[in-house]
Amino acid sequence: MPRVWDVPVHDSTRVRDARVAAEGAAELAGLDRARADAAALVATELATNLLKHAGGGRLLVETVPPPDAGDGARQAPVVQIAAVDHGPGMADVAAALRDGYSTTRSLGAGLGTCRRVADDFHLHSTPGRGTVAVARLGATATRSAAPPPVRPPDPAPGWPAEPVTGWAAGPAGGQAADRAGVRAAGPAGGETDPALGGTGRAVGATGRSAAPPHGRTAEPTPGRAAGPAPGNAEPPLGGTGRAAGGTGPAASRPRGRGNAGVRVGGLNVPFGGGEYSGDAWAWVGAGELRTLMLADGLGHGPNASRASAAAVEALHRSPRLSPAQLLRQLDAALRGTRGAAVTVAQLDLRERVLRFAGVGNIGARLREPDGWRPLLSRPGIVGVHRPGTLPEARRPWTDESLLIVHSDGLPSRWTPPTEPGLLTADPVLVAAVTIRDASSPARPVRDDTAVAVLAPNPPERP
Repeated sequence: MPRVWDVPVHDSTRVRDARVAAEGAAELAGLDRARADAAALVATELATNLLKHAGGGRLLVETVPPPDAGDGARQAPVVQIAAVDHGPGMADVAAALRDGYSTTRSLGAGLGTCRRVADDFHLHSTPGRGTVAVARLGATATRSAAPPPVRPPDPAPGWPAEPVTGWAAGPAGGQAADRAGVRAAGPAGGETDPALGGTGRAVGATGRSAAPPHGRTAEPTPGRAAGPAPGNAEPPLGGTGRAAGGTGPAASRPRGRGNAGVRVGGLNVPFGGGEYSGDAWAWVGAGELRTLMLADGLGHGPNASRASAAAVEALHRSPRLSPAQLLRQLDAALRGTRGAAVTVAQLDLRERVLRFAGVGNIGARLREPDGWRPLLSRPGIVGVHRPGTLPEARRPWTDESLLIVHSDGLPSRWTPPTEPGLLTADPVLVAAVTIRDASSPARPVRDDTAVAVLAPNPPERP
């Protein structure tokens, strides 16, 4: 079932909860100790930044399909960690990603560490509206090699504090975590033991972090890597995604793993902070076909989650069926469950055509040259009451197309994103910004809410 860790980060005690959530997701994804520690480090850094620079926010941790659906066997899930806030935002994202940059007298290496440790790291910020950051970590690290890092100088005593315009690129307390076990100071004077090479436990303000095990091979310390030359937004170990901010996107070197010209990502928010979401999204690849499905189990909680999980399993058994054919098969697979609203979008990469069909209250909007077009589903509940006819919509797919599908937890009058840098960013950023801007701390989501995005690869990606 879709297990989601929804961690509201509004005081220092929740930083530990963020780390524990990442460790739980890593175990669910089958990550080994080193990669689980990496996930815990990223979650700790992002949660600490939420407190220091946004006045709080939420951390969403889950296991998701990798961005590349591939062709053939089902791929192992990856851990996805998303930080979302309604804070002041950043005026200069590229500067915040540089090692040594800080607005709070810290070392300024936290965001750079996240980008080096994670397989993919993406950041988007808009001044006055907030910031979203997304990291993904799989079973095997694929970071680029780099020269031995050099620690940047600490701020000089008495250095004037800079105005807080967003997240600084460092953990609280001014000391970065690293892969060799260097401690990371937590909020409010506490310390969190770094994930990579540490014990993963939290220690008090007067405690000491554990030293790396004897005999362990020395590894680079990304938390202490020197920043690039002035004006260069690229840290020494190389980037792993795109960072788009209010002043435009700051590109970093992408992974050398192609995905047939299309990417998919999504975000899932359980209602009321529940452990299980009744919504689920998944996608599969078969030849030239890429099929995205979003299911919303009736109601919410574990029983709704079982229905949407059954839909995901049925999708993986039949990756070549058309949307209408798949919905008919799902109707049989979901018998005995509560049933679900289900939408299926299938992209034919050869014909460059998107086929779409849906049953129930799930929304979809397709970006076309003349604006956003809604794609409509038929009334009904898959597994309970399927309509007799299931017409498929067919729309052309271009390099500027973007498909957003969402469950009914999103308000019906939500506004699609318009920032050019965001529309070419990682799909999870689009999903996160869509959820953030459709809600607020005073107006949280009203039900399980899932948003999934299908997007073409930007021209610079392989």
